[in-house]
Amino acid sequence: MRKVKTIEMSRLTVEEFRQAEKLPLTVVLDDVRSMYNVGSLFRTADAFRVAELCLCGITCQPPSVEIHKTALGAEDSVAWRYFPTAAEAVATLQREGNTVFAVEQVEHSTKLQRFSPDETAKYAVVVGNEVKGVHQEVVDLCDGCLEIPQFGTKHSMNVSVAAGIVIYKFAESLLLNRPR
Repeated sequence: MRKVKTIEMSRLTVEEFRQAEKLPLTVVLDDVRSMYNVGSLFRTADAFRVAELCLCGITCQPPSVEIHKTALGAEDSVAWRYFPTAAEAVATLQREGNTVFAVEQVEHSTKLQRFSPDETAKYAVVVGNEVKGVHQEVVDLCDGCLEIPQFGTKHSMNVSVAAGIVIYKFAESLLLNRPR
């Protein structure tokens, strides 16, 4: 096997990316404190053509050297907007017709492997602070909660890793089985 060179991958330009069909998914960052996690989320959002990111509360916004270090320019391609609180973002997204899920461990959560997104719906997922997770008041506003199954000794994952797993679930269900 030979590794494929970047030039052989026929990647979209930033302008082509902005015009391309997006995954009907918005990712809400609820007080994510690490700029490297924010950059990683921009890069993952670019990889799966996520519709947008909502940066909330203390979550850092571009331009930022630290975000750019992990985003590698994805902060220029992925649409984003800022909200003073994740609760405001959730309310706005629901008014815009999105079904909103917190990615959190709660009573009566939907296990990610049992979730099947509707191809005709728009969605948003809220990922939380590295220490406290998604704020309870935000969980209360959401239409439901998705939980990633875990089998080790820890009770949580890095926020950008957890978001990547959930984004992949949506992409697998809504994009990967379509003809390109």
